[in-house]
Parts: sequence; C-alpha cells; structure tokens
Amino acid sequence: MKDAEGKQNAEASNNRPSLDSASGFGEVYEIVKETVKQSLGKYRIGMMLYLDDLPLQVGAYHQIGTNSIIMNRALLHIVEAATSSRQVVNAFVYNILLHEYLHALGYIQEPTVRTLVYQISVNSFGEDHIASRLARIGPWSLLGGLPLDEVGAPKRMMKIVKDFERSNQSYIS
Repeated sequence: MKDAEGKQNAEASNNRPSLDSASGFGEVYEIVKETVKQSLGKYRIGMMLYLDDLPLQVGAYHQIGTNSIIMNRALLHIVEAATSSRQVVNAFVYNILLHEYLHALGYIQEPTVRTLVYQISVNSFGEDHIASRLARIGPWSLLGGLPLDEVGAPKRMMKIVKDFERSNQSYIS
C-alpha cells in the first residue's frame, strides 16, 4: 500500500505544476489524457473540441459515437471573469474536459463519471488541489450562487479549437 501511496504522491507532484501552468485547451487536454492513462490505463486519440454557447447549467457534452467535445464558451467566460487565477481556470477546464473524455471512453452513467473525475483528480493532484476540490463540490461552485437562469448570453457561431489533439498517432491504427 505504501508503494501505491508513494506513486500517487509522485504523480501529484509531477502533475500539479503542469496543470497549474498550462496555457490553453491543448495543454490541459494532454494532462487529462495522461492522468486518465495513469489512473485507468485507458486512452483515446482523435478528439476535437468545439466551443459553443450552451445553457449555463451545461458545462459541456460529448455525443456518443462521435469524436467531439462541445464545451460551453459562455460558462467558461463567466469563470474567467470571476477569477484572475490561471490555476483555477485550468482546474475548471480540466474537470469539464475530464468528465467528457470519460464519456468518450465509454463511461456513460453520470454518477460513475462524477466519481471517476474525483478519484482521478485526487490520484493525480492530491486531495488539497483546486482540481480535486472542484471535482468534489462541482465546478459550478466557482460561480458563487450566480442565478444561472437569469444570465443571458448571446448565441454565437460554434468555434473549433485548433491544436486541441496533439497526438502524432494516426486516428486509425
């Protein structure tokens, strides 16, 4: 058991600075893939990220059978406006992308996915990291009671995020 705990602490000490200083969706997504691979031994390549203005109660979604994650651009902008901390924004993005990546790996049931997001976050960053706290209490906790039904956001065109998937492997092997 001590070996597993030591490995977990080593992974947390390596993963924390990477997530805290990541700049952009592609870097955070690489951390998502790596932490899932460390924790579950699973991975998937060929995913694409789109930003769209969704209802604020929806962080993102993955349509089963596709290679797409659609993230709520309006919600992300609200989180970015609520904090000046890159660490907090990255932890928010990590939680949202991790949740949808797990769906893309075939984990469909929401309670299972939420539990896995928390377990992977704790294994990867430690219990006291903001990513683990957001996984435990939910990323919407950053909004501090903002009445989401009353916030209006203009609908813009969906945008594809370039350089999201950085794998040099082909989609079909």
